[in-house]
Amino acid sequence: MKLSIAVSTPDAEFSALALKGSFEDNFSLVKDAGYDGVELNVKNPAMVDRDEIVSLLDRYGLVCPAVGTGRAFGEEGLCFSSPDESNRKAAVQRIRSQVDFAGSLGAKVIIGLILGKNPVTAESEQWAVDCLAECGAYADEKGVDMVLEPINRYETSFIINVDTCLRFLDSVGHESCKVLLDTFHMNIEEPSIIDSIKKAGKRIGHVHVADSNRWYPGAGHTDFKSIVAALRDAGYDGFLSAEILPQPDPETAARETVKYLRPVIED
Repeated sequence: MKLSIAVSTPDAEFSALALKGSFEDNFSLVKDAGYDGVELNVKNPAMVDRDEIVSLLDRYGLVCPAVGTGRAFGEEGLCFSSPDESNRKAAVQRIRSQVDFAGSLGAKVIIGLILGKNPVTAESEQWAVDCLAECGAYADEKGVDMVLEPINRYETSFIINVDTCLRFLDSVGHESCKVLLDTFHMNIEEPSIIDSIKKAGKRIGHVHVADSNRWYPGAGHTDFKSIVAALRDAGYDGFLSAEILPQPDPETAARETVKYLRPVIED
């Protein structure tokens, strides 16, 4: 397995992004800390310089395993489950642009909060399924995987655990749509993190890591050794990507993640 960390532009409002600011400064820090890649959290691909990002990835010998899309909901309100059809169409168009952007970087597209926080009804769920299916068809054409993230009940009302995620993906019906496991959310919602990893199995497409307190791994009580072993048993050999609070400060959070996880994944 390899290690990456979420990086964003300085205007990002989401708190669990340890590194915000200049891409060049943060890519340099990420490389020096010992990561293999950077997960980019981008509100709108039209607002970033893709060529600059490609150049920086090449300069620092990093890869981009995934592109986060939650800011489109958090900062603009774009939402797959919105009762407003024009909003849903705008959300789909944004994700299609993220598919193009991610595809140019060899990355996956993360689908999380853009599902929305609306009450789960048969109608709202169908809207969300239809939107993701449309995006899935486009991702299939482009050869880009999308990964759907269960998010704990305090942050959303939609997909909160692996069981609901798998059922939702069955309804969507696209091979490009896989599961994103996040250890912070799993610690809240899964009766057994290990059993849920087994259940997701070959459908795991990406993994977020944060400890039980959403600090860097090693700062809480999450059993990452057992989690890494279960991921290996499930056949997962992708990235563990840190989506963590910038505590006690961004650089310490970034460096402590590698310090703790590198021996775990190399054991």
